[in-house]
Amino acid sequence: MTARTQRTRLLAAGVAAASLSLALTACSSSKEEGGGAPNATATVSEVKVDDKLAALVPADIKSAGKIIVGSDASYAPNEFKDDSGKIIGMDVDLANAIAARLGLKAEVQDSQFTAIIPGIQSNKFQLGMSSLTDNKEREQTVDMVTYFNAGSAIAVKKGNPDKISADDLCGKKVAVQTGTTQAQEIVDVRNPACAKAGKPGVVNDGDKFDLQTDVTNAVVSGRDQAMMADSPVVDYAVKQSGGQLEKIGTTYDSAPYGIALAKGAAIAPAVQGAVQSLIDDGTYKQILTKWGVEAGALDKSTLNGAVS
Repeated sequence: MTARTQRTRLLAAGVAAASLSLALTACSSSKEEGGGAPNATATVSEVKVDDKLAALVPADIKSAGKIIVGSDASYAPNEFKDDSGKIIGMDVDLANAIAARLGLKAEVQDSQFTAIIPGIQSNKFQLGMSSLTDNKEREQTVDMVTYFNAGSAIAVKKGNPDKISADDLCGKKVAVQTGTTQAQEIVDVRNPACAKAGKPGVVNDGDKFDLQTDVTNAVVSGRDQAMMADSPVVDYAVKQSGGQLEKIGTTYDSAPYGIALAKGAAIAPAVQGAVQSLIDDGTYKQILTKWGVEAGALDKSTLNGAVS
C-alpha cells in the first residue's frame, strides 16, 4: 500500500503558491525523510537522444513526434501548475527527459486523477505520470514502469493542537484526495482497526476532495484535523506552508511509483530503457534534487515489478 491508490498525491510550489487560496504563504521518500529545498528554476543537463532506445519507439508515435502524458496537476511537487498555468514538477521534468531520450517531445495534459488510467485505455494518453503507485492490482489493468519510491505520511496544523497520533486517527476528521491509497487505507485498514478497538472510526471514512490542494486547504482552514497523502507531497506541503503545517510520525508503507502504459504497449521497453538510462547518467538525480525529493531515488527501473 502507499501513495495514490487509483492514484497514489499538495500544494503548488513556492513559485506556484497559486493553488493555496487560503492562508498559506506561498504540498516518497522511503530511504530517508524529506529532501533538500526545491528550486523550480534549477537547470537540468540537456538530454540527448539514445538511438538504440529511439529505435524501439513504435512508428505511429515516432511519426507524431510526441508522447501524450496524462497527469493530475494538483500534486506538488510532483505535478502542479505555476502562476502562469503551466504544468511543472518532478513528473513533468521526468516525462520531458524520457521523451527527449527517445527523440520525442512530451505533451503533458491535465486530467482528473481517476480519469488517467481510462484515458490510457482509450488511447487518449500514451503515458500516465501522476504519482501512481505500482501494485499487482493496477498491473492487471495497465503496464507500469517504476521510477520513484514513495510512502504515505500525515500532516496536521503546526503544534498539533488536537494532539493527534499518527498511529491513532480514530474519531478524527481527516482530509484525503479521492481515489488515493490513503483514502482506501482509511476504509480498509484504519477504520476496521478502530472498530476492533471499540473506538469511532475516521469521520465519514475521510473527508474526500478531488484536488490535493483542497485537501491541504482543509487542514490549514481548520475544517479537518489532519491530512494523509504521499510522503513527498506532505514533505513539500510542510516546507511551503509558512509554518502552518507539520508532519507527524514517519513515512510508512513505501512502494514505487510507476509510469502507466496501456497493457502490452509496444513503447513500454523504450520507456523503461529511457528511465534506466536517465538514472545511470545522473539526469534523474538532478531532476529529483531540483524538486527536493531525492530521498525517493531508485537505482533500477523495472517493468511490472510489483510485489504486492
